[in-house]
Parts: sequence; structure tokens; C-alpha cells
Amino acid sequence: MASNKIQFRSIHELKDPTLNGKLAAKEFQNEIPVEEFLDDSSKEGTSRRDFLKLLGFSTAAVTLAACEAPVIKTIPYVVKPHDIIPGIPNFYASSYFDGFDFSSVLVKTREGRPIRIDPNPAAGSLGTTNARAQASVLSLYDNDKVKKPALNGDEQEDFNKVDDFILKGLTESQAGGKKIVVLSHSFPSPTFKKLFGDFKAKYPSAELVTYDAIPYAAALDAAQEVFGQRALPVYDLSTSQLVVSFNADFLGDYNASSLEVSYAAARKPGPDMLRHIQVESNLSLTGANSDSRYRLKPSAVFKTLVEVYNGLNGGTSDKVASEIVKELQAKGDKAVVLADGSKAAYVLAHLINQKLGSKAFTGKANFLKEYDNARFNEFLSWLNVGQVGVLITNNINPIYSHAKGQTLKAAIEKVPYSVAITDKKNDIYKASKAVIPFAHWLESWGDITPETGAYSLMQPTIQKIYKSRQLEESILVWINGKNSPSNNYYDYLKANALTLNAGKTFNKTLYNGFTEGGLSTGLAYSGGNAAQAVAELSAFKAGQLELQLYTKSAIGDGTQSNNPWLMEMPDPISRLSWDNYLTISPKDAKALGLENKLNARMQLDGDTVKLTVNGVTLENVPVFIQPGQADGSLGLALGYGKKDSGKVADTGVNAYPLFDGYNTVLTNVKIEKTGEDYEFAGMQLQNTLMGRYEIAKEVTLDDFINKPVDEWNKPLAMHTIGGELPIGKVDLWDSFDDTDGPHFNLSVDLNSCTGCGACVIACQAENNVAVVGKEEIRMSRDMYWLRIDRYYSTEQKVEVYEGLKEGMAVPELYGSNLLGIEGALENAAENPDVIFQPVMCQHCNHAPCETVCPVAATSHGKQGQNQMAYNRCIGTRYCANNCPYKVRRFNWFNYALNDKFDFNMNNDLGRMVLNPDVVTRTRGVMEKCSLCIQETQLTILNAKKDGRRVTDAEFQASCACAAACSTGAMKFGDMNDVDSEVRSLFNSNRKYTLLEEIGTKPNVFYHTKIRNRKESLNNK
Repeated sequence: MASNKIQFRSIHELKDPTLNGKLAAKEFQNEIPVEEFLDDSSKEGTSRRDFLKLLGFSTAAVTLAACEAPVIKTIPYVVKPHDIIPGIPNFYASSYFDGFDFSSVLVKTREGRPIRIDPNPAAGSLGTTNARAQASVLSLYDNDKVKKPALNGDEQEDFNKVDDFILKGLTESQAGGKKIVVLSHSFPSPTFKKLFGDFKAKYPSAELVTYDAIPYAAALDAAQEVFGQRALPVYDLSTSQLVVSFNADFLGDYNASSLEVSYAAARKPGPDMLRHIQVESNLSLTGANSDSRYRLKPSAVFKTLVEVYNGLNGGTSDKVASEIVKELQAKGDKAVVLADGSKAAYVLAHLINQKLGSKAFTGKANFLKEYDNARFNEFLSWLNVGQVGVLITNNINPIYSHAKGQTLKAAIEKVPYSVAITDKKNDIYKASKAVIPFAHWLESWGDITPETGAYSLMQPTIQKIYKSRQLEESILVWINGKNSPSNNYYDYLKANALTLNAGKTFNKTLYNGFTEGGLSTGLAYSGGNAAQAVAELSAFKAGQLELQLYTKSAIGDGTQSNNPWLMEMPDPISRLSWDNYLTISPKDAKALGLENKLNARMQLDGDTVKLTVNGVTLENVPVFIQPGQADGSLGLALGYGKKDSGKVADTGVNAYPLFDGYNTVLTNVKIEKTGEDYEFAGMQLQNTLMGRYEIAKEVTLDDFINKPVDEWNKPLAMHTIGGELPIGKVDLWDSFDDTDGPHFNLSVDLNSCTGCGACVIACQAENNVAVVGKEEIRMSRDMYWLRIDRYYSTEQKVEVYEGLKEGMAVPELYGSNLLGIEGALENAAENPDVIFQPVMCQHCNHAPCETVCPVAATSHGKQGQNQMAYNRCIGTRYCANNCPYKVRRFNWFNYALNDKFDFNMNNDLGRMVLNPDVVTRTRGVMEKCSLCIQETQLTILNAKKDGRRVTDAEFQASCACAAACSTGAMKFGDMNDVDSEVRSLFNSNRKYTLLEEIGTKPNVFYHTKIRNRKESLNNK
């Protein structure tokens, strides 16, 4: 079945028949810029022993500095803390919340340092982590953060003068009848709300106002209209059989929470497998995972939604809507409709679900977003007339993220007592008279009520590194006065938590991190003006070009945009890192004369444009030609281009000036080519495996259920002198006995992998994978041990290409009849299917890398891992040349203590995140995935000390990528445990291995992707 599809990594592979050879030639560069790293021998990095000495000093420095110790010495523990054993990790349950994302998590610490974030399984779907949650541990060690309080531009050694200034302002404002405004991001903390009530009791003119960079205002207004409450509905797709999405990226940042857990549960192959229809403009992460995708510009998406509503309530003549209506009616209450882009779109989606009686609507409320546009406009009116005496901002920067940021800046500067609680010396820092360094969530106490019936606690896992203070601590000081014994927020939180945690003790709730309790308020349908919503969407004026703003998986709203792990993480769709860009369809790009070009080094360059939307202009916006982008539409990501927030954050284009804070779809769009070129840092063209169509297997659900497995997952065979034999039976190698002790395998289900990238960041955190920067990414020198390949594929009529019937590879066909069929190539990039495939070292039992290493630096372990001895490696790169999976990385430089790579490994604070169990690799050696051997061995040793067997769950948690995977796409375990999940998965009829025909016998295996559609209902 797979041979009927043309699979490609980019448009360039369709157009250039020689590209594969060029890439192969450039994959291993001969020239090494020796002079760049030999000029200064002091920058060559450290040995492992030096690293450990430095780590010991850094740990002491940070921990003792937080305690204000007068002397810092690198000495062993004299009085050892009872809960810290050197070399043994501790785990603490806590809550990750930064105003945009929430997750109940487990924090791994070593000698008092948080070094990794894991999901908290006790919290179910609220305990899953995305890439941003995984990377937030690095934001703790951000060297660009504000380190001391400041007053009128002068940094203070303590809070005395700052608190005196603020207390004076509070007293004067209250006496003078001026407003005291606390302007914060959404903060669904019941204890904070109670604390603010106490604050207001002392200062009656105090007001709490919410401001979010991405406020979900349209969604909240729609909820207010339909449910009578400003809270977002919680959906559960686990029992659904049909989801229809209209521009709703529900596997991303839609509705304040991802639905990927219940989505993956419903996508298990079988008769009741969830079918996913996506109607959208940008090729989103959600659209990439859909079964059928309708590619329409935003105005057409709105009109199709209207027609679907009309079809369910009478009739419609629209062809696309008619097909969707038939499927919705067939599934009834097992169907759900989701929409985004405007309030009217949300309202119609809610009313459709009400009519269907959709069981995906749980009746629970999501409380994570609290923005009220009317309330914020009221605050602006106070500000404009000089009615605000004290303004306290809580880690937000509306000067950057608000469409009228410069106007806000001028108004804030006029406030007599402006206080910024912030982590960067950014716009709000400069506009405020007093500054309090913001305490990271890993340094803070707190609680969160994320949704109905859920209560989560946040606890510090490290002493405050610098002189920071969270908002709650400050408010206690301003209520009780300086040096009051009542200023301990832990005591305040503990007392209040007892009323919220469903009768459990505080310590029990803290230990679990999550419990039932919190708010019991739910949602029920109580209104909704369908006629008005239909009228608004029908009246939406289409433009020749329409812009849709969106958020990326890595950067989100930009809160962590100074995090180099996130900035370097390749976008799942475009495979570009270190940038945002204007996405455009191939057809529109051709009409406007816009190009993406490959230079002689196979690096991607693109045109730049001047983008004007409703009179607001952005200069020099790079353009990326995106397969699957709807004609007449453009896409641009928010959260980039932050000035004065660290050098990493100052990357890309700030799109917030285009965002009205309400609608993400904009018309009146003009673009003008500047004539300038832009250099992209792209990974989508490296490590090509093109032409081998058994790499990313896919099959329709109908074929999966009704046809013999030999027709869609036929085992490979080899013709021998003795006849045809299964490929695994023909071998030049001796077999080894692997039945004694554990033998590890990793299962990867392509049907469950959404491409979110959480596993990539988890691997980076656990294994000290270096950030190399945009320039090195352009040189194809990324250091990732785990990558997520994104394949495009499109259905082709086999009879058109006779060569396919003869078993010819597509590159061969390029050279014959395909080159002359321009229309077919354009169609291939118009609306392709997408497959995400995580690829790491395959840990081959018959590994090609092992036979060619002249110094035996790489060898095979008894437990199935392909092992690396870094101190033996001399960097011949023979193993990389001989690896068919291209998963080995060569260290071109020392990435630590090197000014050329001025990221977290180049400063004392940033190196605090490093895992001491994994050596930092030096220049000139190869590195790759180890299946987290340090964790598996620790797990085995712990069980051995306890005199018991290792459980399957323990092994699953010991592999960072598998532990981070929210959808269960990755399963790690012991094949010699007959009850292990990975052994059961090994026997699945969907199982296959990459490049099985070359006989490497990997210990990583994959499961065929299933698309729930008839081939006649292919993408539109």
C-alpha cells in the first residue's frame, strides 16, 4: 500500500532530482574551522573531573548565596541534610504555571538543584507536559534575569527602600482616592484571591485586573454567552468517534489546554477509532494529524462552519459542509465540533455540540484563563485620566505584547508609583519606578485550581537563587508591614489549603502535588444567539490575502522566549528553528514572485517582505513556502522578537502589534517584496531517507480492518539459493544470548505521535545535549539525540507513473517522465498528508557502526543498548558514515565554556541544569542516544537493593522520551519480561522496523500509522 504514495521532506525534493545526492555529499563536511577554537586555549572546555569540581562549586555558590552565607567553600557536607544523599536524585511534586501553561509535574533534583521536569501521573490529563513545561527548568537558570530589586534605576541590595517607596505610595493613593491596581496574568490561585481580598480590606481602592498576552477573549466571551460563566469548557475525546475542527489547533494551545491525551486514547485502531476532520488555513499541528483536511482561507472556514450549522438545522447546498453534516449526523452524540478565530465561531461550535448532545462536553470548567476585555478597558480608562496612583505588574509586559504598547508605556511612566515584578530588564522594567525580581515557579509556594474539582499545589525545589520575591510575599509585606512574623506565605497557604483539598492533610496533598478539591463550579448550556453568530460570520469580509496569527509548540505566547532549548527546537511542521516567518502557499508564492532557495551548501534562504495589516507595518518579515497552506492565506507566529529580554529572546519578528487581543484572523493584508534574502536555520533537508517508502508506513483503517496483514504490512523476504526466507532468518552475524537479565526495546507508535516535541526537550534535559545556535543548525550540525522527522506524502494515481509499477524509486522517476509534469508536482505540495516519526539511535543488535570503529569506542551491551565510550572515541566519523539511520552526532566544538556558543553552558548559572550522571561531551567525539542508560542502571540497582524485580512502569519512567510522551506513543521496557507492555507491542500486526532489509535488527520498532478514511474521501 505504501508504494502508491510519493513521500517527500520538502518542496525542493519534488523539484530537484539531484537533491538527494547533493545532500548526501554535504552531510559530512570535510573542512573544520580549526582556527576558530584553537585561538584561545582557555575556551576549549573542561575535562570530566574539572566539570565535577566546577559543578560542586556552582552548587555550593548558588545554594549558599541564597542563604546569604558569609563564606563559600567547596567542602563536603559537614552536617548533611537528611533528605539529600549525594548522587541520588530526589523528586518533588509541584505545579508548573507561568500564566500561559499549566501542568502538574514531578521535579527531579540533584544535590538541591532542579534538573528535569517529569509528568505527574497522579494528575491524569492535567499531569502531562509539553515542550515548554519540560524546558521551564532551564528558565530557572536564565543568566539574563533580574537579580536584585531596583528603585528609580538603582539596584538595591535588599528590599527595604523598595518597600518603603511602595508603602508610601499605597498610603498616599488610598488617602487621595487614587486606584491601586495589581495587573497580573491569569492567576487561578484561590489562596492568592483570598490574599488579595485581605489586601483590598486594608486598601479599599485596590483593584485586581487581568492581562494576558494571548487572552482567549473571544473564547471567554462566547462561554459567557452560551454557559453564563467566563470559563472555558473541558472536553474529553476518549469516547468520541468524530471530531471536526474549524481552525482549532486543539493539540496545541487551543482552549488553554491540549486535548492530546484523550485524542490519542480515541485513536486506537479499531472499528470505533476516532475520525478527525480538520478545516483550516495554516497547516497546524492538529491539521497535520488529521485524517481528512480541507484547506480553506479563514473567511471560507467561517462560512463553512455556518453552512454546517445550517445543514444540521435545515439544509445546505455547500458540498464540503454537506459531507461534514452527514458524518456528524451519523455519529450523533459521539461527535464533537471545535472552532477558533472569533467569538461567533466559538458560539456556533458550542451550539452545534448542544444539538448533537456531544458526550465530549464534560460539563467541567477550565479556570486557567480569566481575562475580561471590558475590565481591562476600564483599567485603561483609569490610566488615561491619571486615576491610578499605584500600578503593580506581575511578570507581564503589555508594552511588548499589546497592540498599543507604546501608548501604554507613556501612560505607565506617568503613574506616580509604578512597580514591576519582572524577570527581565525589559520595557516594563524601564517604565517602572520600582522593580522586584520575579521568583520562578520552582522557587515559589502556591496553589492552582485548573478545572472543576481539581486542586494542585506548587512548592519550591530550590532556595531563591537571587533576591527575588513572588507577588504573594510582597502583598503580605504591604499588608502587615516589614519584618512582621505574619509575612510567611507558606503558613498562609497551608492554612487556606486545608479548606480546599477535599479533607486531605496539607502534607499528603503536597506529597501528591494534586488532589480533588478546589472549585466545584461546572458549565451547562444556558444561552447562545445563533442568529447573531451566523450573521457575523456570514458578513466576514474576505480579503485577497488573509492573515491568521498562531502560537508555536516551542515558544507559545513568548513567556519563555529567552530559553535556548525552546528557540532551537525545530518547529514540528516547517522543521525550522530560531525563527518565526510568514507562511504562504506554493501557488501564492509563485504568483507574488516569492521564493525559498537552496544555496550551494544546501542551506535554505528565503525572500523577505514588508507586511502591512490594517495600517500596521512589520518590516523584513521572512517568507516560508509551506505545503498545505491555504491559497489566499498567510500565517505568522506570536511570541517572538522580544527586546531587552535576553539575547535569545531578541529573535524573529514581533507580531503582537498586529493582534487586537481578540481575533486571530485578520484581513486588509498587503505584502511587498523587499528584495532582501533571509537565512533560515532548517533541519528538514538533512539526514534524508528519501526513496525508501517503508520508512514511514501508513494504511487506511478500512484496509487495516478488512484486508490481510500481508497486503498492508507484508513481512520482508529475501531470495536465497534455498528459496525465499524471512529477512530475519538470513544473517551473516552470530546471534547472542540476550535472555539473561533485561533486554531493552523501545516501541514508537506513529498513530499516537502528534509531533509535539516534548520528548526532544526531555532528552535534551536528561542527557546534557548542547544548544549549538542558528549558524550551526544551518551547517547541519545539530546535536539532538532524538529528532522527529516530518514526512509529507500525497496520493498519486499509479497508472500515471508506470515506473512505480516497475518498482522504480521516485528519484529515478524524477529523471524520466515526472520532470515534465509540473501540475502533478504542484498538486503534491498543495495539501499533503503528514507523518511524524521520532528517530533516535536504533540500538541495532547487528549494528553497522560497531564493525567500523577502529578503537572500539562503540560496542553492544548485553541489555541491548549500543554503547559509547567517549574517552575512547577519536572522531573518525566512520560510525556516522556507516549508520543508515543518521542518528550519530559529531562534536565539532566544545559547546561548554565557549563564547562562540554563548548559551546556558557558557555561564555558571546555566550549567546548573546539567545532569551530573551524564558526562558533557568534548570536541572531536561522536555522541548519540543511549536509551538513558544512566537511568535504567539506577532503576536496576534500586530494585536489586530491595531484592525485587523491576516493574514495567519503572522501566517506562527511566527513559526520558518515553516518560515525557503524553500520548503513549513511546513505550520502553524489558523484552525479557513476558508481562511487559513493550513485549506485547512487539507482537502487534502493525509492528515494523526501519530498513529491515539491511539486517541491522534494531531494538527500536515502529507501528504503522492508520488513517481513518476511505481513499475516496481524501484531503480536499
